[in-house]
Amino acid sequence: MAIPLVYNVNSVRERWPSAVVAVLGIAGTVAVFVAMLAMARGFQATLVSSGSPENAIVRRAGATSEMDSSVSVEHVKILEVAPGVARSAAGALVSPEVVVVASFPLKTTGTDANVQVRGMSPRALEVRPSVRVQKGRFFRPGLPELVVGRNVRTTYSGLDIGNTVRFGGESWTVVGSFDAGGSAFDSEVWCDAEVLMRVYQRPLGSFQSATVRLQSADAFEGFKKALTGDPRLSVQAEREAEYYEKESRMLTGLITVLGSMVAAVMGLGAVFGALNTMYSAVAERSREIATMRALGFGGASVVLSFVVEALFIAGIGGLLGCAFALPVNGLTTGTLNWQTFSHLAFAFRVTPPLLAIGVGFALVMGVVGGLPPAVRAARLPVATALRDL
Repeated sequence: MAIPLVYNVNSVRERWPSAVVAVLGIAGTVAVFVAMLAMARGFQATLVSSGSPENAIVRRAGATSEMDSSVSVEHVKILEVAPGVARSAAGALVSPEVVVVASFPLKTTGTDANVQVRGMSPRALEVRPSVRVQKGRFFRPGLPELVVGRNVRTTYSGLDIGNTVRFGGESWTVVGSFDAGGSAFDSEVWCDAEVLMRVYQRPLGSFQSATVRLQSADAFEGFKKALTGDPRLSVQAEREAEYYEKESRMLTGLITVLGSMVAAVMGLGAVFGALNTMYSAVAERSREIATMRALGFGGASVVLSFVVEALFIAGIGGLLGCAFALPVNGLTTGTLNWQTFSHLAFAFRVTPPLLAIGVGFALVMGVVGGLPPAVRAARLPVATALRDL
């Protein structure tokens, strides 16, 4: 026979001061835990959204990122006639690209932060049709002109349209800004690849990667097979989305681990708060418990009742903690992308699955904090407690 749930609700209401302490401890823990997971999820989503299902990225075989890769102009010419490559009136949709890092002052602090500068083909917008020029215009080939991502324009000083900035020993004019839909490209500066190679005194025709627009997502396997089977090439081809997902793993994993450690320490304190609340409830209700046992409620019913009460408190704390975490959703922050050593802006992403994880974490704390007092309550000597009535 189970103890009615209304008994637990009334018990929490009667002992609300201690219950509030437990609820707030659990809520704070859940809020921090969900916020840290939202940070990791936002960083990952920003990078992964940079990849298009119809795009492939080609790098030197064995390269771990664009920074340590090399693709020659001869390789690019082979890519342009490979099977599955999309074409426009201007030719094959292949964008050979060069990546360097330049420092620009942050608007908030005035200190320098690294920005990834991507030299690319004039066909870049056809290769990445999701990118739209927001203001101004796109750079013109052969000229030291820049277009900046929307996050770059709002984060760094001196990169407004019409301004002239100097890096790499050259003066550059900012001629436009673009919107890449919240992807990592919003934190980049784009310019003509040949101009960038000349400014940084790199051999002309020596790129670091090539982004290829395919006829469809299904064309990737045939494209990759043609490249790996060509003896003239020593390159690797990946789906663009898979490449950026791999780039996100290191920092995403680090944020998740650190967040879990912080949540574990805070959770320990919250569990002790729940233990204190439930042990106090057992001490105050020993006569009630003995009376219920005398009325026929078994030890299992008492254990279940106290665990349910702890879960009720923890559930309220979990929901409250999720509510505390919701305001960070969409909040933009930035960090160093260790793969490219450049600053990357991204937004926190509080998703329904993360909220479910937060509530689940709260319920786990409730079970851990409620089970020992529940077992103690079930073991109370009935006869001794009844004699005190």
